[in-house]
Amino acid sequence: MLTTESIMEALREVKDPELNKSLVSLNMIRNIQIQGNDVSLDVILTIRGCPLKIKIQEDVENAIRQLGAERVTVTFGAMTDEERATLSASLRAEQHASRNNATPQGGKAPSAAPGIPQTNYIAIASGKGGVGKSTVTVNLAVALARAGKKVGIIDADIYGFSVPDMMGIEQRPTVIDDVILPVERYGVKVISMGFFVEDNAPVVWRGPILGKMLRNFLHEVHWGELDYLLLDLPPGTGDIALDVHQMIPQSKEIIVTTPHATAAFVAARAGAMALSTTKHEILGVVENMSWYTDRNGDKEYVFGRGGGEKLAESLNVELLCQIPLGAPGNVLEDPEYSPSVYASNHPTGKLYDELARKVAQAVTT
Repeated sequence: MLTTESIMEALREVKDPELNKSLVSLNMIRNIQIQGNDVSLDVILTIRGCPLKIKIQEDVENAIRQLGAERVTVTFGAMTDEERATLSASLRAEQHASRNNATPQGGKAPSAAPGIPQTNYIAIASGKGGVGKSTVTVNLAVALARAGKKVGIIDADIYGFSVPDMMGIEQRPTVIDDVILPVERYGVKVISMGFFVEDNAPVVWRGPILGKMLRNFLHEVHWGELDYLLLDLPPGTGDIALDVHQMIPQSKEIIVTTPHATAAFVAARAGAMALSTTKHEILGVVENMSWYTDRNGDKEYVFGRGGGEKLAESLNVELLCQIPLGAPGNVLEDPEYSPSVYASNHPTGKLYDELARKVAQAVTT
């Protein structure tokens, strides 16, 4: 028999996809009406035009139908300003408590970002642009998520942001008062300057403003619990890259290069900065665009050979992975389409899965 109590109990298992909290605990379920096997109710969203409204509706309807309801009618509303302010304060209190109650790993200082105190920070760096640093960031993050890890990405390449497009993200983050909720795709939470720039407009801000934006990404975004937070750094060793390094003293780094000797030579400067200036540990080197496989299955080394190995040797670290030149071959009509994410059954996707295994092992040892 359908009752208000049984419906509320069933909906305790339905979560807001962005906050990962029960709709019942967030007081989003109201005005339940039951007439025979028909149920109607109101769902009060955090904001009007919530991008995941359809997902919430489907989950609510399915949960109630499993109780025996034949028809479920969901009417959406939005929280009042006062309710949003209360929720925002609650989220901030949760972040603060999480940071204060955290036990630092390995005797290290607490995390730089409140709310994610046990996170392993991994910065993805390169000496120059165009070597596929963002592609490596995105696919490593997705591979870690496939392995069951809780993962986030900060697209810190302020002038050359590309992560949302690479992952096929079209929605914008939800903002509850001054708390930003990252967008989730492929099980990875993402925040990027690209979400806050209209029509791909160029970013012409000066350093201090950019630094403030990056701090907001760390401190104003409600990340929840994360195992890994990957930072797609600006290429090179300029002020912005150095600022990012210094904001996150606990970060470890991966250096991305191509096989070309000049690219590896330039990338060595980024590695040297990590070692000498910021004292970050370098996990290893990823060589991207290592070869191209032609139609006969033969490898063509279009950008030369040996750059990644030479760079790893000069930095005294491991060459973690060699990624071939190619594209995922995803179909545009696929609901899960993205231009740059390799599936787990793709040969390159398997290489990224192996890279994720190595990174996880290196971070925990």
